[in-house]
Amino acid sequence: MKIAVFGNTSKEGVLETASRLFEELESREVQIVLHSELYNFLRKESFPLSEKITQINSSDDYIDADVAISLGGDGTFINTVMRLGKIQIPMFGINLGHLGFLADVSVDELPRVIEDLFNGDYHIAERTVLETQLSEGKLKIHPYALNEVSIMKQDSSSMLDINSKVNGAFLANYKADGIIISTPTGSTAYSMSVGGPIMVPEGNSLIIAPVAPHSLTIRPLVVRDSWDIELDVNSRSHCYLIAIDGHSEILDNRVKLTIRKADFVVKTIKFKGHSFFDTLREKLMWGVDGR
Repeated sequence: MKIAVFGNTSKEGVLETASRLFEELESREVQIVLHSELYNFLRKESFPLSEKITQINSSDDYIDADVAISLGGDGTFINTVMRLGKIQIPMFGINLGHLGFLADVSVDELPRVIEDLFNGDYHIAERTVLETQLSEGKLKIHPYALNEVSIMKQDSSSMLDINSKVNGAFLANYKADGIIISTPTGSTAYSMSVGGPIMVPEGNSLIIAPVAPHSLTIRPLVVRDSWDIELDVNSRSHCYLIAIDGHSEILDNRVKLTIRKADFVVKTIKFKGHSFFDTLREKLMWGVDGR
């Protein structure tokens, strides 16, 4: 088996976790390849790397591996997903952060999880990805989102005026601070914080959730993920901010957006005790009665 490892080099505990992970993998004669940022960081820290461990160059378009592992939090997991792109390598994340919705394997679970990986005792969960297209030009940031695409006002004064269409039909004119188009995976992220519904990751739907809408009659809406969502954004500053999984850039009012389901999915490896409902109970204290 060939395993690609990515990591957030600023996370506390990344050296100790890498050491434990490599020990588990090398005992099974696994071929390990490291993302260049992690590889160079470990070299700089005088980490004892085996001669069998090689690196993936940042410029490589294709990554040859059977499994990918991210060391960090959910942000690291998403960055790994973006690095893999359309190369649908099954992956899981070892959590060195706080919440750990996506990177849901703890360091203490490593021996059991690696054993289950090699025994095939896991299942693959496919997650929807969003793609954003512009009416003119191209995005400077990555156009794909695992969580959400957010449209926000670029300044702190007036609200946005957003005309929206779903599958070619007019939906509404949103007067709000912004709007969020979320995947089921992103339903527990930004969308949830503005009152959007929580959805199971395998759901075939998208969420349209306004941010601080001017009208009380505007509420989050769930639509089919096979439908295109078109947005025509207007603001007094003549520009607006688009954020795709936290990476942002400023666009001119003239640029219209089409947001749709991408032609590929993210394959996540789920181990025993790591179902979506387990995560809801443990991370969000779902159903816990504090009385």
